[in-house]
Amino acid sequence: MSFNTKKDVPLIVASLTLLLTIVGLLTLYPEQGSRVAGAAFNTLTTVFGSLVLILTFLALLFLIWLALSKFGNIRLGNSKPDYSTFSWVAMMICAGLGSATVYWGFAEWSYYFMAPPFGVVSGSPASYEWATAYNFFHWGISGWGIYCIAALPVAYHFHVKNNKGLSLSAVFAAVTNRSPGSLFGKIVDMIFIFTTFGGLSITLGLSVPMLAEGISRISGLENTFFMKVAIVLGISVVFSCSSYVGLEKGMRRISDMNSYFAIAFALIIFLVGPTIFIMKSITNGLGMMLDNYLMMSFWTDPINNSGFPEGWTIFYWLYWVAYCPFMALFVAKVSRGRTIKEVIFNMLLSGSVGCWLFLGILENYTMHAHMTGKVNFIATLTGVSDSAAIIDTMQTLPFSVLMIVMFIVISVLFLATTLDSASYTLAATVTPGLKNDEDPSPLHRLFWCVMIAAVPLAMMFTKAPIGTIKTCAIVTGIPLSIVMAVLIVGFYRWINEDYGDASVVGKKLVNKSEVPIIDEVGRFEDKSKNKLNA
Repeated sequence: MSFNTKKDVPLIVASLTLLLTIVGLLTLYPEQGSRVAGAAFNTLTTVFGSLVLILTFLALLFLIWLALSKFGNIRLGNSKPDYSTFSWVAMMICAGLGSATVYWGFAEWSYYFMAPPFGVVSGSPASYEWATAYNFFHWGISGWGIYCIAALPVAYHFHVKNNKGLSLSAVFAAVTNRSPGSLFGKIVDMIFIFTTFGGLSITLGLSVPMLAEGISRISGLENTFFMKVAIVLGISVVFSCSSYVGLEKGMRRISDMNSYFAIAFALIIFLVGPTIFIMKSITNGLGMMLDNYLMMSFWTDPINNSGFPEGWTIFYWLYWVAYCPFMALFVAKVSRGRTIKEVIFNMLLSGSVGCWLFLGILENYTMHAHMTGKVNFIATLTGVSDSAAIIDTMQTLPFSVLMIVMFIVISVLFLATTLDSASYTLAATVTPGLKNDEDPSPLHRLFWCVMIAAVPLAMMFTKAPIGTIKTCAIVTGIPLSIVMAVLIVGFYRWINEDYGDASVVGKKLVNKSEVPIIDEVGRFEDKSKNKLNA
């Protein structure tokens, strides 16, 4: 495997200048920035909310059709898969979720419980049940569908078309016949870099305080700003080392290890907790979600205008969109040798089932602890902090110190894999002409590791409102959605041009002019010189 040492220096400078300028303005004018970002978010989610809901559902239908059609047999590259199925799925899940999933696993149900959808009374039995259903809905197949539909055009561009460049602008240029170095292409990549940093701020903003609270409880040290800085620096060392040694030696091994840790962590809570209640609640939540899937997918609450769809479902779909460019590039890189069908089913099913089991166990343990009075989760969440509520809940577990240590390790590894994949895709984006067998240089990836750590540290030090830049990142999901729509149309045109007249022979997709001939003893005799998808 070779390394590409080229760098698009103007793009790097322009992107970081934009990012640091916004951070600087938020530091100088925090209240004004919060008002502007909040107004923009409310306006865009209201105006474009229905369109976001419709497009998300249509994307899922397109993926299901694609997987079941002959095009699902298209192989992404003429080689065996680079990674085992377990490692491949583990890397995608760990890169796409991050330690924010651990946070939401404990805490998300409480927000739905306090302000439930569909006019349900807060604090009622129905509000508990809808909390589980909506948690599964927001971390299920629709969200993973957004990741998947973004990844397929990039993977096809890189592995089937064998085009150079692992960046959104390179794919956009290929499907629109534009120059890869055009001004519009640079703008696309700048939006990608900004939203990646904004998305990471969501993960870090939720995870670092939670980790600091856990460390403070088991060590007795005071939870201070300097502890949070030390946590960010420690995580930075882990993911920087992982990024420097590469995907195979670094992220694959961390992802595999973290998957085992996460499975063990959830399994222990399942066994020592209210096992029957957890099983019943997960089953009931899945049933409610599947039974009401269409209603939840299209609910806009036009009469009461409670704000629930805008504040949660539309926010979540834009949240997934903000992450999808870097996930698209990463999934494309690690999916060489896989068929389109494999990518779709593994992302939709493996990703969703993994989330449902992990989140279902964590949230239902927390919910049961609150219901039985072991911990007043809602009071601590609203009166102290969300991090304190989570650690209070974990202290109700047997061997609580050991479980909190395990929780900290899992969160750190989740963060490391997310940031590692982000640094790789950022480096790939500003590496022009990256070939299929090339990676960005290790030093280049290390540079982005440093920047990923430096920006949140600078925001913590200056007390810039992280929530505002998170909102800015989500708002950019609207133009990103338009870019992704163009890529999907181009991708559909590509597969029709390349395989529109093909047919399936066995498990292979072969053009009609190259269909193998069956000889007299029933064996396939391939007369073509260029056998597709061998």
